[in-house]
Amino acid sequence: MNRQKRADLIQTILEEHIPNPQIPLLHTSPYTLLIAVLLSAQCTDARVSLTAPSLFALADTPEKMARLTVPQIEAVIRPCGLGPRKAQAIWELSNILIHTHQSAVPNTLEELTQLPGVGRKTASVVLAQAFQIPAFPVDTHIHRCAQRWHLSSGKTVEEIEQDLVKLFPRSSWNKIHLQMILFARRFCPAKGHDPKTCPICSMLTSERISKSAKRF
Repeated sequence: MNRQKRADLIQTILEEHIPNPQIPLLHTSPYTLLIAVLLSAQCTDARVSLTAPSLFALADTPEKMARLTVPQIEAVIRPCGLGPRKAQAIWELSNILIHTHQSAVPNTLEELTQLPGVGRKTASVVLAQAFQIPAFPVDTHIHRCAQRWHLSSGKTVEEIEQDLVKLFPRSSWNKIHLQMILFARRFCPAKGHDPKTCPICSMLTSERISKSAKRF
């Protein structure tokens, strides 16, 4: 089975197991989504969902956030880790949004990645989920599964993203990246993974066994 046929089959399996994926980060606007994704760096979505509501109760717009001090922001988001760095980035980007973007979150990759604390993955999530612009954010789960499922041999996020966008229809990118993340957490974790119980890995294992058998 070549890579494209494998990708097609994987997409079918993802549709069977995760037919209606929902973004796991609580948000009410492009701005709160941006902040939630920024907070999720090196932190679980579950922890962000427990922490972010307290922050958004204080400030859910750039103007309100800019009126807080960095220490005030840090005190709330400390459970998410990297508190000082994230608090500074949130305060700075809020001020930039006010003065450069009329308080609106921009909807281009270039503009988003110019904001403090916003990398390609964060920007891509915002584009995909806040603006429905096709994007394929690659997080640690997608990075792992793309290699484990032999969809990409890339070593960097950019290389893996380039491989994935060639394999899946552009119209499905926003859905598939969520499907892959949620599927990975449920069936294909980094630790304690049993290929026999993973609907995708078990299929790939059967394929390799079948190929080996044909050689004899």
